[in-house]
Amino acid sequence: MAKGKAGLSASGASMSKYDVEVEARLKALEAQAHPDRCNDGGGVEEKLDRLIAALNANDAFVSNLPKDAEGVRKFS
Repeated sequence: MAKGKAGLSASGASMSKYDVEVEARLKALEAQAHPDRCNDGGGVEEKLDRLIAALNANDAFVSNLPKDAEGVRKFS
């Protein structure tokens, strides 16, 4: 079986033309997904904290939650 001649992987392994195309598409997708897009307004933890605060500010939502040990209804 013939080895791919279109390119080499980071480890030096031969890659077929299809592999090279797939690798290029994967790199393009990763560039769109990481890391800048995750930091456009805060990290995941900050976004989660804002979401929890918004849910706790919604009386209709909170009124359906059970009370905690202190007798307070809140989402945490």
